[in-house]
Amino acid sequence: MASGRGGTGGRPGRRKPSSKKGPTVGSGGQRRKALEGRGPTPKAEERPHHPAARRASAAAKRAQQPGRRPQRRSDDAPELLVGRNPVVEAMRAGVPGTGLYVASNLDHDERVSEAVQRAADRGISILEVSKVELDRMTGGLLHQGLALQVPPYSYAHPDDVLNRAIDSGRAALIVALDSVMDPRNLGAVVRSAAAFGAHGLVIPERRAAGMTASAWRTSAGAAARLPIARATNLTRTLVAYRKAGLLIVGLDAKGGTSIHDLPAATEPLVLVAGSEGKGMSRLVGETCDVTVSIPITSDTESLNAGVAMSVALAEVARRRRG
Repeated sequence: MASGRGGTGGRPGRRKPSSKKGPTVGSGGQRRKALEGRGPTPKAEERPHHPAARRASAAAKRAQQPGRRPQRRSDDAPELLVGRNPVVEAMRAGVPGTGLYVASNLDHDERVSEAVQRAADRGISILEVSKVELDRMTGGLLHQGLALQVPPYSYAHPDDVLNRAIDSGRAALIVALDSVMDPRNLGAVVRSAAAFGAHGLVIPERRAAGMTASAWRTSAGAAARLPIARATNLTRTLVAYRKAGLLIVGLDAKGGTSIHDLPAATEPLVLVAGSEGKGMSRLVGETCDVTVSIPITSDTESLNAGVAMSVALAEVARRRRG
């Protein structure tokens, strides 16, 4: 029987046929490129199937739903006031608009005509845009085809308000608001402060409403005449005002003294009001030299900051005239 070292049968020494494939077309360097990686890992929001991407997509869809507020703008960005009545009222009040957006093919009424005429008289740019574009600009709010662009408010420094009061030649009267979040309340206080002879108003930089388009409109143009300052720390600002000789008077429903019995109403003072729900913060309340209340019926729990400050300012003005 024949045998061989190169295989299981056949001629001695014969090798088994190779199983290797013959020459093939080259990869053209594709394998090497594949080994080099695909670059930096995309952010979670950019990966289609990542939970963060799904959350971002859902948030974007919600933002486009009618009735939702647009995303919060930075303090140094313009703001849009929307709706026919709000726009016309703001222009009547002298709110400093920089652009009036009018939807194309809009059914005009007397409000649209008045807004366009006032914008033309004041040299405000009038821009015609599509309804789709105006929907996008306003974040889906009911704009009725009109939107007024309002520039960012130019805040004063707390020291400027104090110097204005000292240089006025009469007893200083400054208003301060603590944690008031509703811009309409802020606008109402600005209007009352201007009407009753206050020298200026101070609000905190954080956790408080700013001079938005809504506040501008509620102030009925008074924000253009009254300096409004932002304080990095309201407590420190009040302490500095006290050192300058001003009495710090806080409005508090639980105050032991009625505003009508405040003996120092004719002296230099700062009137401080907090939010309707929580009132003044603890530190601001402790900084006040005296707290006063406004007598109201037992059926009413409290007054909002706009109403309470109006009553207090009216009483101080009455006492000073007397």
